[in-house]
Amino acid sequence: MKMILAVTTAMAVLAPAMAFASNDCPNVPRDQWMSDAAITEKAKQHGYDVRSIKAEDGCLEAYAMDKNGKRVEVYFHPGTGDVLKVSGND
Repeated sequence: MKMILAVTTAMAVLAPAMAFASNDCPNVPRDQWMSDAAITEKAKQHGYDVRSIKAEDGCLEAYAMDKNGKRVEVYFHPGTGDVLKVSGND
């Protein structure tokens, strides 16, 4: 019974991360990705001060500071610039 509970708990914790990696970062051809400048502008519209941008698992990941001066990682859809996930602002 303890083993079943442990497996169920692990699945509940890991499922959101697995869903993010597989569903939120689409397979967009590289030539259709937004430029770093365009992503930086999108980030500014959301109140982020971008320090650097890199490609990560099909998303554009911006390392930035939020409006409170806290470091965050903002994951953008590479084709639309939509914010898919923000981590570090908990």
